[in-house]
Amino acid sequence: MTTKNRTAVIIGAGPAGLTAAYELLDRTDIHPVVLEKSTYMGGIARTVNYKGNRIDIGGHRFFSKSDRVMEWWQRFLPLQALSDSKQAITYQRSTREIGASAVGPDPERVDRVLLLRPRKSRIYYLRRFFDYPISLSLDTLRKLGFLRTLKIGFSYLRSAAFPIRPETNLEEFFVNRFGRQLYATFFRDYTEKVWGVPCERISAEWGAQRVKGLSISKAIWHFAKKLFQRDRSIGQKGTETSLIEQFLYPKLGPGQMWETVATEVAARGGEVLTELQVVRIEREGQRIISVEAVEAGGAAAVHAAGEGATDRARRRFQGDVFFSTMPVRELVAALDPPAPPALREIAAGLIYRDFITVGLLVPRLRISEPGGDARRAQLIQDNWIYIQEPDVQVGRLQIFNNWSPYLVADPETVWLGLEYFCNEGDELWSRDDASMLELGKAELDRIGIIDRGAVLDGVVLRVEKTYPAYFGSYDRFPELRAWLDGFENLFLIGRNGMHRYNNQDHSMLAAMTAVDNLAAGSFEKANVWATNTEEEYHEEKR
Repeated sequence: MTTKNRTAVIIGAGPAGLTAAYELLDRTDIHPVVLEKSTYMGGIARTVNYKGNRIDIGGHRFFSKSDRVMEWWQRFLPLQALSDSKQAITYQRSTREIGASAVGPDPERVDRVLLLRPRKSRIYYLRRFFDYPISLSLDTLRKLGFLRTLKIGFSYLRSAAFPIRPETNLEEFFVNRFGRQLYATFFRDYTEKVWGVPCERISAEWGAQRVKGLSISKAIWHFAKKLFQRDRSIGQKGTETSLIEQFLYPKLGPGQMWETVATEVAARGGEVLTELQVVRIEREGQRIISVEAVEAGGAAAVHAAGEGATDRARRRFQGDVFFSTMPVRELVAALDPPAPPALREIAAGLIYRDFITVGLLVPRLRISEPGGDARRAQLIQDNWIYIQEPDVQVGRLQIFNNWSPYLVADPETVWLGLEYFCNEGDELWSRDDASMLELGKAELDRIGIIDRGAVLDGVVLRVEKTYPAYFGSYDRFPELRAWLDGFENLFLIGRNGMHRYNNQDHSMLAAMTAVDNLAAGSFEKANVWATNTEEEYHEEKR
């Protein structure tokens, strides 16, 4: 029986929801009840196990500029023992070196461990590899050719001399930082593949959220700096986020972290209930009273210690405070009494981009590094590759072996994740699994990455509402946010909960900040929304 005096109902068991649950147990007298509509922990930061081959949906680096988050992760999964005597861990503004005698788990012997992994990402364009983020290195210039390089250079100089003001859409954002020619070469087609609309229809805020601090000049400076020095600390605070060269990663994928957190929440007396989808949110004026959830797959599975599991198809959960990570569009639609018509219109107009992962198991790749050993099954070191080729629909390719070798059942094979961006119900989304598998095989064969006839196995995963979009009714979102913030006991956290394209560390920080407020007796919302806009979280140094 819990001794907590108040109850928090948390909608969603992703990074934000589970962080909020743990922080409430650790620092307040509030008892958390987490409602998750699936059977997975971690939301889109979950791990899917297919015949021993694990899939990280979307790819999740465990890195943050926040010392608090970096330390938080290591509380649940300790860092592996490091043999490099010069390797340093930086946290809480202090640094200590870990040598060969450092105490830490051996991933060959235990599963509960964080790995330190090298980061490598590249662009695949013109059937060649280019640096990601793009840099004007000698290798890049050689592959682009003299004439194209000359056009890119003059285009950038023009944009630097005459930037577009005001900067209102994503095309203008990219052109101002890279020039129109480089934008058209490396950014436009891929971005429009991801979002399904022209860049001029997407708010510049998306670029500010995801590409902060990167430009031609920044990339050139980073390239030159690497020639003379190397920041070996895990914290890497002097490095732009998109240029980070190493990161932490759970041995068995991101879901392992969130399964571990959920287990700890249970051990401390919290509840994490699965297969429960929230369909009604009862309010009295500007205060939330309860939520109703329906069982998604029969009797609710109780993932944690808790009371009152029943076989009823519909359940009501009362609470003193509520955290929502569910899509804002669904949150507003579930309110009872309904929101005012103008606000329902904004919520209904919010758009989300959906996602398909095609997992393909192959004996080897056709592409290799210069001088690579042709006898090796895995020939390149990339974690993921951005596919810029216009003749295929696949947008990004993950090589799961390089995230963690333990994601692959047979180390002599290569486990790939092909990422397709789509809208629920469109032609791509509606294809059956066999058709998607054939599409993936054909496209990677066409661009020279695999032999389609050599594929050993495959699987198809569909994920709804992966990316909250910065178009549709998004320009009116501040009106809706202001109204929702008026509910004193409701906190919006997480990527879909805030309709903000956050990384998982920013979602966690929003949850931590909300709990900070509650622990201090405050229901403030402004500092929750300020997460990922404050200077420490910006990737652009001032």
